[in-house]
Amino acid sequence: MGNRRDVVELCAALLRFDTTNRGNGDAAGERDAAEFVAGALAGAGIESRIYEAAPGRASVIARVPGTDPSLPALLVQGHLDVVPADPADWSVHPFSGEVRDGFLWGRGAVDMKDFCAMVLAVLGSLADTGRRPRRDLVLAFVADEEDRGEFGAHWLAARHRDLFDGCAAAISESGGYTYHVPPAGGVGADVRLYPIATAERGTAHLRLTARGRAGHGSRRNDENAVVRLVAALERLAGHEWPVHLTPTVRAFLERTGAALGTEVDLSDLDGTLSRLGPAAALVESTVRNSTTPTMLDAGYKVNVIPSVATAQVDTRVLPGTEAALLSEVDTLLGPHVEREFVTNQPPVQASVDSHWFTAMAQALRAEDPEAVVVPYCMGGGTDAKAFTPLGIECYGFAPLWLPKGFPYRAMAHGVDERVPTEGLRFGARVLERFLLEC
Repeated sequence: MGNRRDVVELCAALLRFDTTNRGNGDAAGERDAAEFVAGALAGAGIESRIYEAAPGRASVIARVPGTDPSLPALLVQGHLDVVPADPADWSVHPFSGEVRDGFLWGRGAVDMKDFCAMVLAVLGSLADTGRRPRRDLVLAFVADEEDRGEFGAHWLAARHRDLFDGCAAAISESGGYTYHVPPAGGVGADVRLYPIATAERGTAHLRLTARGRAGHGSRRNDENAVVRLVAALERLAGHEWPVHLTPTVRAFLERTGAALGTEVDLSDLDGTLSRLGPAAALVESTVRNSTTPTMLDAGYKVNVIPSVATAQVDTRVLPGTEAALLSEVDTLLGPHVEREFVTNQPPVQASVDSHWFTAMAQALRAEDPEAVVVPYCMGGGTDAKAFTPLGIECYGFAPLWLPKGFPYRAMAHGVDERVPTEGLRFGARVLERFLLEC
């Protein structure tokens, strides 16, 4: 890459910025990291602008002209903030950006300063060699993804919609990484899956409020708000939501089964999942909706029955199921419990068989000829939920090579988060191919 820093150095530099996001507006801020990104872009001859939704809550936007202005643009978006990390729990300081034993350590190494560094490295490489992508690239390095995006992607989409004019598709986190799976019968070399996210379940966080009659804790009370709430939560938590196979999940099951040489019977989902081995972990949470109680709040004194009790429920919704899910939730809650949205971000569904997906698969196979590229649905959510309503098809494609046994899915938000240095370089090569040829 000429005289420019390589992807490992860029990622290490980003990891050293403390961009911790504790939620509810309590954050260290992304401004310093944003200034670094803007400087790296300037070094590649790219003019950018920093947007602040609030003091210190900074996002960087730039547009890179392509060689064919008739093509729709591609949005390349990543977030600069990270979740908290307690140094006492880590083997290295979480903001050290230390390289050790072939890995780069630090909070954000896989979520998702690795991808941000890859983008910067690729743009530096293109500048060194005088190459340009075929289509315009809109670059967005945003704040606040680790909370609600109200200081980042959602704010930008609402207040600065014009920045994304002409974008037909987007790529971002959580896809394109190596996932080693033994073949059927365990005979032969592992199959190297590379799942690309073409869908996300929606995020519908609910606040439940039960009301009743206040009274003394020693006396009978058939209108106890706490009892009403607990009974509703028991019904909700115990409910088995029906299987709903979206196009992405169906394609994942069929294509992964074929790659592993195992039978896929969609009428016997449990049997199919058992035959997929470790690959089942990529899909088991996205064959159904889910309603998981996570927070409770009631009362102020042990001998006082409160008149109000509240709970929050992490509800995840598959594409095409929102109305049916909420109707069933209302039935399960019963007459004395009300619900309201704390967060309501609809599901994401992009095309499985598209030019974009094909180009991603080709870029991966160019670097790993044995790659088996499959679509998958994310169980959680990303900033794709901010950009999909703008008419942009959003994909999870942040390519990485990962060694067998590396606990990648435990790294994001986990202790001792780290990424293999050679995996970063592999990802940068794949990304460069994709951005040049898509």
